[in-house]
Amino acid sequence: MISFGTFVVRAVEIYKLAILARVLLSWFQASPQGHFSSFIHAITEPYMGFFRRIIPPLGMVDLSPLAAYFALDLLVYGLRSAGLI
Repeated sequence: MISFGTFVVRAVEIYKLAILARVLLSWFQASPQGHFSSFIHAITEPYMGFFRRIIPPLGMVDLSPLAAYFALDLLVYGLRSAGLI
């Protein structure tokens, strides 16, 4: 049985991989109706939409995935430094 802290860290790592997959899919002409790309979009959009409202795109560059990725890192760092995980 894994501890709660290990579960949280693994869940955050998986979610960071989903954000990375979304960024990579945006670079290629992937079909938005595909099962994988629509799944990745569905699970990452609620979280990344928050950052997109705060950080507007700079021309063709969207920095919201970068901010979302680092916010997850800060979350894990904060939980570790507080001794919660």
